[in-house]
This record gives sequence, C-alpha cells and structure tokens, in this order.
Amino acid sequence: MESAAASTKGGRGKPRQAAKAVSRSQKAGLQFPVGRIARFLKKGRYSQRVGSGSPVYLSAVLEYLAAEVLELAGNAARDNKKTRIVPRHIQLGVRNDEELSKLLGSVTIANGGVLPNIHQVLLPKKTGKGKGELGSVSQEF
Repeated sequence: MESAAASTKGGRGKPRQAAKAVSRSQKAGLQFPVGRIARFLKKGRYSQRVGSGSPVYLSAVLEYLAAEVLELAGNAARDNKKTRIVPRHIQLGVRNDEELSKLLGSVTIANGGVLPNIHQVLLPKKTGKGKGELGSVSQEF
C-alpha cells in the first residue's frame, strides 16, 4: 500500500500532470490575440498600468468590428458575383452602413472608389403622360 501512496503525490487521486497552457484568447473565446494587445497597450505607454480585463475587452471590440466589416464586404462581393473580397467591396459595405460610415467617415480606403450616385438635378426630366408632347412642336409657328 505504501508503494501506491508514494506514486500519487499527496495521496489524492491520480498524479498531477503539467497543465497545458491555455491562452487568454481561448479563455475569453476570442480569435483576436489578447496577449499581443496587452503588450501593445503596455508598450504604447497609454497609462502607467494596464488592468487584466482591458486587453480582453479591447480584443473583443476589435474582433466584433472586424467581423461586421467582413460580413458587409462579403455581402457586397456576393452581390457583384465575386468570391474574393477586394477593397471596393469593403468600401461599398462600409459606406452603405450608416453607423460604420459615421465611424469611418474621415477614412480613405485605397482602391475603394466612391458610391455610385447621380444627383437628381442631372437626371432627365420626366415627360407628361396625359396630353401630347408639347415640347416637340414648340419650333413650329
């Protein structure tokens, strides 16, 4: 019995194995790197100290914004019958969304182009339907 107790380090259940490292991104359920953002916050000297929750929160916010932009750009690409997202699709997605357009109002997206827009004044005037066209006979007296 002593040999069994000696192998179980403290006599409680199975011997403990080295726990596998779990990243903070995995703990928070995020794709964006929490550790890297924590390092950037510290190196950037935005404050003397950085709390443990702030890089997690910032990572979550950045991941949400990236997912939102990617979804809108993917929809724009699909509307144009393309499978690859190019800067034009990002521009169309962002500018057609009210909140993202306000957030990125002063941002220029390289190779993004502009939204297709023709001012109302420049469009041809509608002709009257009820009576015959008076404009065509105005030259004859």
